[in-house]
Formats: sequence, structure tokens, C-alpha cells
Amino acid sequence: MRRAEHARLYRTLAERAGPELRARLTELLRVPAERRVSELERLRTAPTRASGRVMVAELRRVAEVGGLGAGAVRVEPVPVVKLSALARYGLVSKAPTLRDLEGDRQAATLLATVRHLETSSVDDALDVLDLLITSNLLARAERAGKAEQLRTFPKLRKAARTMASAVEVLMSAPEATEDRLVSLVEVWKAIEEVVPREKLASAVETIAAFVPTTDDDAAAQWRAELVKRYRTVQGFIELLLEVIRFRAVEAGTAVLAMVRTAAAMAKSRRRYTPGDIAAHEELITGSWRPLIYRNPDVPEGQIDKAAVMHLHHALRRRDVFAEGSERWSDPRARLLDGPAWQQARPRILTSLELEVEPAGHLAELAGALEGAYTRVLDGLGANTAVQFVGGRLQLEKLGAAEEPPLMKELRALLDDMLPRLDFPELLLEVFDRTGLPADFTHISGADPSMEDFGVSLAALIVAEACNVGLVPIEKPNVPALTRARLLQVDQGYLRDETIAAANARLIAAQAELDIVRCWGGGHIASADGLRFVVPVQNLHTGHNPIYFGRQRGATWLNVVNDQVMGIGGLVVPGTLRDSLFILDAIHNLDGGPKPETVVTDTASYSDIVSGLFSICGYQFSPRIADLADTRLWRTNTRAVYGPLEHMSRHTVRLDKIRAHWGDMLRVAGSLTMGTVRAYDLIRMLSADGRTTGLGEAFAHYGRISKTLHLLQFIADEGYRRMIGTQLNVQEARHRLARKIAFGNRGQLRQRYREGLEDQLGSLGLALNVVIWWNSLYLDAAVKQLREQGFPVTDEMCARLSPIQYDHINFLGRYAFSRADVAEGLRPFHDGTHESG
Repeated sequence: MRRAEHARLYRTLAERAGPELRARLTELLRVPAERRVSELERLRTAPTRASGRVMVAELRRVAEVGGLGAGAVRVEPVPVVKLSALARYGLVSKAPTLRDLEGDRQAATLLATVRHLETSSVDDALDVLDLLITSNLLARAERAGKAEQLRTFPKLRKAARTMASAVEVLMSAPEATEDRLVSLVEVWKAIEEVVPREKLASAVETIAAFVPTTDDDAAAQWRAELVKRYRTVQGFIELLLEVIRFRAVEAGTAVLAMVRTAAAMAKSRRRYTPGDIAAHEELITGSWRPLIYRNPDVPEGQIDKAAVMHLHHALRRRDVFAEGSERWSDPRARLLDGPAWQQARPRILTSLELEVEPAGHLAELAGALEGAYTRVLDGLGANTAVQFVGGRLQLEKLGAAEEPPLMKELRALLDDMLPRLDFPELLLEVFDRTGLPADFTHISGADPSMEDFGVSLAALIVAEACNVGLVPIEKPNVPALTRARLLQVDQGYLRDETIAAANARLIAAQAELDIVRCWGGGHIASADGLRFVVPVQNLHTGHNPIYFGRQRGATWLNVVNDQVMGIGGLVVPGTLRDSLFILDAIHNLDGGPKPETVVTDTASYSDIVSGLFSICGYQFSPRIADLADTRLWRTNTRAVYGPLEHMSRHTVRLDKIRAHWGDMLRVAGSLTMGTVRAYDLIRMLSADGRTTGLGEAFAHYGRISKTLHLLQFIADEGYRRMIGTQLNVQEARHRLARKIAFGNRGQLRQRYREGLEDQLGSLGLALNVVIWWNSLYLDAAVKQLREQGFPVTDEMCARLSPIQYDHINFLGRYAFSRADVAEGLRPFHDGTHESG
């Protein structure tokens, strides 16, 4: 049945392609005489660095891929998931492998691959543009502007001292009275005794030259430096607009029109006057105006065309977007609408427990908020952790919780009992006990049929997770560990979907262990980022001297539940704010129950993010570092909240929520259904300090849940401990991750985003494998101790952790030997010899 289905799929796509397109696609598998790789390999190779030359090459790649015509083929009968699977196979397979495919399958695979490249090439080109502007233009211009400011400070300071001396004389001059007049000559004479007039005039001239006359003076210096670097983009701005189809919402229409004018100006050699850009004058504000209209390097009466650049900001705000793009598309177009929304709305509203009319829901929230204030105020007398110093609230830090008797002895016993073994042995044991290799299907859809597939898979996970590569793993005399076999498994089986399926299996298997129920029910999760230096060229990395020094790096944002299992994660370029990505990570979990509470650190906090989490059915619970300057919000303007009155002066605008409730529901439904990314929505709702009307509605909605969280944080010590405990679990997993990923000094050397995702996905799977194995043996050890009479209570079990690794050897030995799982668990360590 599967073969028949695939044959029908291939035939349908091949017939839709037609003979001419099929011939062009087949030609991509040819290796030109002057090159060493096929045309397909060249077109599917993504950029790794950003420069003007790379940008031109990427735009030409976009044009070349689009010119093949695959995007014009109608593929509606074929499910998107099937097209994606075919495209993945075409992207990773070598040209000879694709040449050997049967005719219809080859045509279908190449069609899906090129259609995918039409989208990914646009994304890659705009990623290059983004990095080029942020790193090569804006960052360098800002550094040069600061350097120029530092260079001018001595002159400016000297001139300011001169001016201050003159003004001091002027301020001390006697005031005129009815009996005595003070002439200007007398004042000047007094000033010149302190500062000569010529020196004062020079000081005034210096200050006028160095201090901008516009209100927007903070950016004046680096904008001037940016103008000097305009030639970096001048060579491709027209090509950019020719190759990529940009569209704009109302807010970005003027920007797009101005950029099109700038593109024509960049190509022309003629000189331009203010009249040539009069239609775009409203966009030239602040310190841009003197750079354009009064640039000293441009003849009088003419303008500096080099200073007209707003496209980048509009793209980041999604006011301007690219057709045919995935990462730079219009998030508004991805929101559920029309019949699709009408069909999905009842089911989504039921699952989120929301209603079409917001009156009842908002009244319930207002009542909950009033009740929370009442509980906090009533409990202030008994809440010794809360103090008011100078009218400002201070919350005492939590100390260590008191442990049950014999807890220390129990930990020591369990630590000594866990069997000692090598990491590869642990992997193979988990594979055999859970059947994990079955989740690793071939990228073509077939099941693995090779002998000792599990050994090859375990070897690859060791190579990726431990960050050591294939050299210490491969063994030419072992068929399952030859380089050819490992590369075959890597290209065909180890990818994001199969790793997610394997994680789901482990999450479900671990939840069935008795001891795990003492740790939690899987309904609390935390999200935090683990930083990695990436010393090689990679577009999807960023600078941050705190974490990466002078190099670039990436963040692995991972989600961990209260059962200590990783349930999802994604790669974030550099150290962009976690709050922009957390909701996407939560909505793309590998397995386990849906979390009800999401814990983060303080850095992930914002009102809009809180509103999006709340409407999607999550309690957003960031750890609050300092409550003294935190705002509380109210819906009852007449209420008096005693000691909290000064913190709760701000009122939630329920009218703004009501006005946008329909759109807020569509956003929640679209996020739940996965049709739009939260990252894009957050950037759209609030960017560059501007918040849209819908963004304001989400912010006010979020302020209700934020205040409820803060009030519970103040009143409930158990709630604070839960947040701290979950974040400690996350930090402990990160320590284990560092222990596993020891190779290459913990630095990643992947040049492409997919490589980072696959390697960090393998690391996440390795972490879950270790956690599952530890949970299994801890559960068995606790049961054995109970049988021997040790009083192990559930309270004591709740304080145990499966994040242990001293008994596992990650270094030096990579022997892939199996334990006989039919005989039960490995014998516990007895302290006298090494077992296993």
C-alpha cells in the first residue's frame, strides 16, 4: 500500500511538471565541465557569511532558482507534508543518487526540492541582508561614531570650559536698577578680562560643530558614519528589488516607495536635488536631514542620495515583507481567516476556554485580580518575607528548604548503587529497552533495514552530542561503524523529525516510572537558553562579548518539564531575547502533556509576551529579580490597596481589549494551530518602541495575568520555591549538557542552521537518554532499599534528581557493547568492583 501510494504521488507530480520542466530539472544533476559539483549542489548550498559580493551572488541564486519555473506548477492535490519529505530527500542526497532514481520519482523529488529552494533562497538572501546591515554597516558605523565622539571630547570639553567661564562672569554681573544701568560694553569688558573674545568665538564655533541642532541627536554621529559606508549596499539595492517581490502593509508603503526611488538613484550617475525626493520628505527626520540636505561633502543645492535607507527597519517590523519567503513573510497573511477561521474557531475557543464575546471572561479576570489583592493584603501581617522600606516593597530571598531526615544518607546510598558504564553502552541499553531506533525512518519514508542499525545510530549520537566528530568513533573493521555506514545513516536517518519522535517515546516511557510521579506531572515547564560559541562562518550566529568574546555564537533555547525531561527546543541566532522565541518552542514540543505553567528568568519578561501566553492557555511565571520597581495593575479604579497603593496606580484598559478581542482570538487560534510564528507576531506588534493597537490590547491583557503572577509571587512561598526549583532543574541539565558536549572545547563548528539544529537536537536526545536511564535505575534502587527496610518516603523521592553523571564515562572509550536486557537491569554497584 505504501509503494502504491508513493507511486501515485510521484506520477501526479511528474505529470504536473511537464516534459520541458522535467528536462530543466534533470539538467541540474549534471556536473558542468568547469565545476566540481552539480548545478543542484551549487543551488542548494546556503551562504555562510555576509558581504556585498555574497549578497549579489545570493540574489542571482534567487533569480536562477525562480527562473526554473517550479513554483508555477500546481501541486494542490499533494499534502504539504509529502512535498516537504520529498524536498528533504532532494536536499541531502547526492546527485548520483538522484540520477539513479526511477523517472517519475526523480521528477517529483527534483520538483519538490526546487520549490523548497525558491523559498529558502529568498530567506537566505534576506538573512544575508539583515546580517550585512546589522553587523557590517550599523554596528561598524556605531563603533566608528562612538570613536569619533571620543576623539572630539577633548576639544568639546575645552570649549565648554571656555564657555562656562564666560557665562559665569555674565551670571555674576550686577543687575540693572533704577539708579544704575549696566551697559553691554561693561559686561563684555568683564568677560574679556577672563576669556578673550576671539577665544570665546572659537569655543562657540567648536560647540556648534560638535553638538547637533536636531532633537534626534543621539544617532547623529553613527548615521554620519553609516552614510560613508553606503557603497556596501549601493551595488545590489536595485537587483534586490528586481529579484525579490516586496510588498508592504499601510505602515510600510511609504518606505517601500522611497526604497524604490533610492534604487533608481543608486544606479544613476546624475546629481539630485531636494525636489527629487520631495514625495518622501516625511521619512527624512531628525539627524538624517542635515546629512541629506546639508552634507558638506556634496555641492550646495544637491542632496546626498547615500543616506536614504529605511528598508531594513521596515523588514524587521514586517511592515515590508517578501513574497515567497518563510522567515521574512507577512505574519498577518498567516493568521487564520475566512472559512478556515470560521471552521476552526469553535474547537479552538473550547480548548482555550474562551468566548466570542469577552464580557464574561474579562469580568472573571477582574474578579480574580481583586481577590488576589485582597488575599495579599490580608496575609501581609503573617508574611514575614515582605517588608516595606521607604514605601518600597522588598521580598526576602528564599533560604534552603529543610530536608527530611536521612535525606543525605539516601543520596549517598543511591549515588554508590548506580552502575558504572560508558556512554555508548548506556545508549545501546536504552535503545534495546525502549525500541528507540524504530523512530528513525529513512528520509525517503522507508524503515531501516540494515544490520546493527542501532549501533550505527548510537555512534552518530555520540559523535554529534559529544561534539567529537566521526574520527574517534569510526572503526573500519566493524561494518556498523565504517565511515561510509555512518555517513549513510547521518544523511538518511538523523534529522529533526526523527529526533523529535525518539524524544516523544522517551518522554512517554519515563512518565510511567513510579519515582517520576514524585517529581511532577509534566504540567510545569521552564525555558532557558544554553550558549555556544560558533567559531566558523555561519549566518545564524551573532555577537555577544559576554558569552562569545570576540567570536560569534548561537543559543539553544530548550524546554524542560518538571519530570526533568527535555520536551522541545530550537536554535536562536546569537543571544536574541528569549521571550521572542519561547512561545514558538512551547507550541512545537516533542511530546508529553501540554504545560500549564511556563517558568523563565526575568530577562524573558514583557507585557505582550505575557498576554500571548495567557490567551493561549499558559500561566507565564518569570522569576522576578527585584520587586521594588515593579508595577502592579488594577481594573478597579476606586479600590484602595493600602501598602500596595503606590505600586498599583496604573489601570488596565479593558476597553482596548474589547475593541481588539476578535483579532486577539484569531492570533491565539493561529498560534495554537501553528500557522504563524510567535516571533514574527511579537516583532510586528512591538518594534522600535512603537506598539500597534493590537499590541496594546495584548499588553493590557498580559498586565492582568502579570499582576496575578506578581501577587501570588509575593504571597505564596511555595509558588516562589516552585519557580526556583524548576529553574535549578534547567541549570542542572545545562551542566550535564556541557559535560556531554565536551569536544572542540564546547564550541560548535556547523556552518548552516540545519547543522546546528541537528547537532543540538542530538545533544537534547542524549540528555533525555541519560535522564531516562538514571530514572529507571533510581526507581529500581529506591524499591530495593525499601525492601531492605530503609524508610524512603515520597517526600524524599521528590528531592532526588536523575541529573547525575559521575557514574557515566563520556571520555576516551567508545566501545559499543550491548547489555542483555532480557536478564533485567544491570547489577547495582557494590563499591568493591566496577560492574557492567
